[in-house]
Amino acid sequence: MLFLRSALFNLVFYVSSAVICIAVTPAFILPRGVIVFCMRAWSRWTMWLLRVIAGTRYELRGLENLPEEPALIASKHQSMWDTIIYTAILNDPAIVLKKELLYIPYYGWYSLKAQMVPVDRASGASALRNLIRHAKNALAQNRHLVIFPEGTRAAPGSRNPYKPGVAGLYSQLGIACVPVALNSGLYWPRRRFLRKPGTIVLEFLPPIPPGMNRKAFMAELEGRIEPATDKLLAEAGFTG
Repeated sequence: MLFLRSALFNLVFYVSSAVICIAVTPAFILPRGVIVFCMRAWSRWTMWLLRVIAGTRYELRGLENLPEEPALIASKHQSMWDTIIYTAILNDPAIVLKKELLYIPYYGWYSLKAQMVPVDRASGASALRNLIRHAKNALAQNRHLVIFPEGTRAAPGSRNPYKPGVAGLYSQLGIACVPVALNSGLYWPRRRFLRKPGTIVLEFLPPIPPGMNRKAFMAELEGRIEPATDKLLAEAGFTG
């Protein structure tokens, strides 16, 4: 049954996503807000499919920790789910993504139109300058900035080194940083076919106020995200 439900979800998800991408093509000549609306609708459609077909729900915790003013949201990254959920639950977030993703047909084009924040890791020192410039533009539009500090997905129970980009944004932008813990990798595993039933928990942790030095900030950020993530994994029955 798990295999069949996963197969059905994957089939409907990928086929419907392709149809939606093609159908929305005329929106490229319309204002940016139209693409943002369409991306949010697609994200919520995906969450609905996941719940109805795969039996995978989600729960948001700590919403009181999310400020109304623009903030830097630094999220644990375990699954493709993480890249979808923020456009479903936040109002027009600016998500930091690898520049290479902009070259993916439709996905990259829509991300570019929506003014997501690309980072070119191969550019050396100029990468941070361009990242800061795009981030400041997003803040000027009153948008939350979402970044995955590890830069790539980590399987449940593991972690990747935190990249310096998050510290650069924190120090240069002078805004609060909201750490996020989650356990999505248990239900939408990376590079796996199965979509497992259960409840994904995403928890916004208390914000880190601006003004810390980089080293202290990085230690504080990782010291909040990783234990909170381990707690969510244990709560879901993960034993490593």
